Amino acid sequence: MKMTKMTMVRAAIAAATACAAVPSFAEGERIAVFTKNQTNPFFQAVRLGADSAAKQMNAKVTHYVPTKPDSIPEQMSQVEDVIVKKPDAIVFTPVDYKAMVPAVAKINGAKIPAVNVTDRSESGNFVAFVGASDYKLGFETAKYLIQAMGGKGNLVVLEGVKGALTSIDRVRGLNDAIKEAAGIKVLASQPGNYQRLQALQVMENLMQSHPKIDGVFAANDAMAAGAIEALDGANRKALVVGINGTKEAIEAIKAGKMLATGDYNGFMQGCMSVLTAVRDLRKLPVKKEIVFPAMVIDKTNYQQLETPVEARSCPKWEDAVKS
Repeated sequence: MKMTKMTMVRAAIAAATACAAVPSFAEGERIAVFTKNQTNPFFQAVRLGADSAAKQMNAKVTHYVPTKPDSIPEQMSQVEDVIVKKPDAIVFTPVDYKAMVPAVAKINGAKIPAVNVTDRSESGNFVAFVGASDYKLGFETAKYLIQAMGGKGNLVVLEGVKGALTSIDRVRGLNDAIKEAAGIKVLASQPGNYQRLQALQVMENLMQSHPKIDGVFAANDAMAAGAIEALDGANRKALVVGINGTKEAIEAIKAGKMLATGDYNGFMQGCMSVLTAVRDLRKLPVKKEIVFPAMVIDKTNYQQLETPVEARSCPKWEDAVKS
């Protein structure tokens, strides 16, 4: 059937309208992802989550990690270098939530959209924050430990990096849980700087000073592993908890060496931060805050985290945010 000129015009308008209703995505966006160090398994999980999200969205991720753990000068230098390269977006975990504020100001000044992940920056303009409540994780994990101790006994605390917001909030959660348990005595609270070896050395010293330790609250899994190694070396027993839900913690829970870990969900934080950055660039809806619920992992439910982070895939955005 032959189309009239008017019919052809109407068809063209209809086709143009239909095309306009479907977003056109450029793809191949360049995302710079900043994490705090190369040694913590949690940040390894964040990076793998970021990679998985980039693959799903056909974007490109470049990782920037200080060679010296949590180095403020090195991360500042990396930020300055990245600003010159002008990526499409930045996913940013500050090595120090206060000290890196000038770096955030430079990112904002360069008008590069940024997503703040894991450690909430003290200030700055961000597309979104993706993370978990360190306070709630500390509180729930400590409460679980206290219940396992029967509400009484001697407890030692292995803090993270002094002044780090994650450590401050996790220990604050612990202290509030202890307020509800009059039978718990805190023998010592010392930093292990989120490092396994340092925590092992701190635990060895604490055991020399305190012949009876019933529980150990470690602010991350690496320090919990160090505490367990120290206990094993001295042929002593104590209930040990950590936070982050790392592979090492899951293996220790399966082996009966570790009581529990608070799941900080590093892989999902990496996933959702990159998904958020790319969706924002594509003018798709995003959430201003994505905060994962506090969940304690023990021998009854560790199976959900048994799949190695290397073998996991990011969920689709709709599935991840529907709850």
